[in-house]
Amino acid sequence: MKLAMMLPAKPDLKWTLARQVGVEYAVTKAAPDLSGLPPPWEFDSLRETARRFEEQGFRLCALEGDEFDMSRIKLGLPGRDEDIEHYRMLLRNMGRLGIGLLCYNFMAGVGWFRTRFDRPERGGALTSEFNRAELPPEPEEPVVTHEQMWRNYEYFLRAVLPVAEEAGVKLGLHPDDPPIPQLRGYSRIFTSADAYRRALALVESPCHGVTFCQATFLAMGEDVFALAQEFCRKKKLFFFHFRDIEGSAEHFHETFHDNGPTDMPALLALLRANGFDGLVRPDHTPTLAGERNDNPGYEMLGNLFAVGYIRGILDTLNLK
Repeated sequence: MKLAMMLPAKPDLKWTLARQVGVEYAVTKAAPDLSGLPPPWEFDSLRETARRFEEQGFRLCALEGDEFDMSRIKLGLPGRDEDIEHYRMLLRNMGRLGIGLLCYNFMAGVGWFRTRFDRPERGGALTSEFNRAELPPEPEEPVVTHEQMWRNYEYFLRAVLPVAEEAGVKLGLHPDDPPIPQLRGYSRIFTSADAYRRALALVESPCHGVTFCQATFLAMGEDVFALAQEFCRKKKLFFFHFRDIEGSAEHFHETFHDNGPTDMPALLALLRANGFDGLVRPDHTPTLAGERNDNPGYEMLGNLFAVGYIRGILDTLNLK
């Protein structure tokens, strides 16, 4: 397994600290507002992002998230074909540069969402919480229905997968977080293991697979051990997001990686026993004392703790 971190697209203190604790593999979001460069569907722009990481001793292995505004694609609006062509160009650029994984989602309107970001965890560290009871009632008529979302997803998938195959880039689908059927009027479709099975059955491709965000599948009420084994055996588990929660889809909070209900060492051992040798990265870490909490889930001290914890598991169980 390859221990990676989500790092900004421009060098900063987080890059220095990551290298000091031995991280070699990087994941980033190369959107223009984060990179300070033109859109990453322009080859020179993405090449410059990759060069930055290489100069600092990292190997950029994956992009994650919407690399540009994908609203028209997800909502099936006029102009989506132009945006899909940009996505196809992005995949070709990734292939040319040896960036072999794109972690993407299909959350329309609202991305990952929490109702608070200052819930006390162990020792007063701050973490995020979702409580559906604190939100207003959902509208009777959604902005987009579930079946419209499924049609939009299939249209997107059939358009981009042939290019992903040509480029040698794997597409790892991230679940909807929180995994509830509707949020602020937008239907959400990737909220169960069965939804993933439906998605994987739409198009058969070696580049069509799963970002296994363990805590999100746990929030769905799924057996994460059985599900991870299923995806591994089908050779569909491309990327592992290492995090844990307490609660369910309706009401949960993030925990420290060693302080949740899941036996995380056992889960990593199961992944390796079933053939997974891909990227693992810590996700949604608590904000620790002295940090500003300006970027909840992605401040650095919690990430450094998580890297040490994961490295300890990998070393102890000989999972590297």
